[in-house]
Amino acid sequence: MKDNGYVKRTQKDYSLNFKLQVVQEIERGELSQHGAVRKYGIQARSTVLSWLRKYGNFDWENQTPIQMPKTPEQKLMELEQKVRLLEKQKKQLEHQIERADKKAIIFDMMIDIAEKEYNIPIRKTPYPNSQPIQRTLPRKPNGYL
Repeated sequence: MKDNGYVKRTQKDYSLNFKLQVVQEIERGELSQHGAVRKYGIQARSTVLSWLRKYGNFDWENQTPIQMPKTPEQKLMELEQKVRLLEKQKKQLEHQIERADKKAIIFDMMIDIAEKEYNIPIRKTPYPNSQPIQRTLPRKPNGYL
């Protein structure tokens, strides 16, 4: 019999470190799946694909093989969607800030009442002659809090 040098390999022939190295190279864009098969003499692309599914950080199950370029309309729609999301997040954060400010004022008022009611100093003044900071709620244009 003639020996052509071909040795059939199995999954067990590859170490975990080797598999992880191949997956990282592919995910970093250094190699394609076919490139990894050629470079490392891996038996088949399906072997590499199974490693990507098992050890990879991406969703290799649902990935489309070819990324279609986006049209200007698609890009514009994506940007508009991002703007709407950012505006919504900004509105939520402004609301949280407003609530936090109101809470701080209410807590200050509670401390004032407790100091008067029980005739004890609760606030500490940083300097001997300084006065506590008086807070007021910012007024909205319509006059409501």
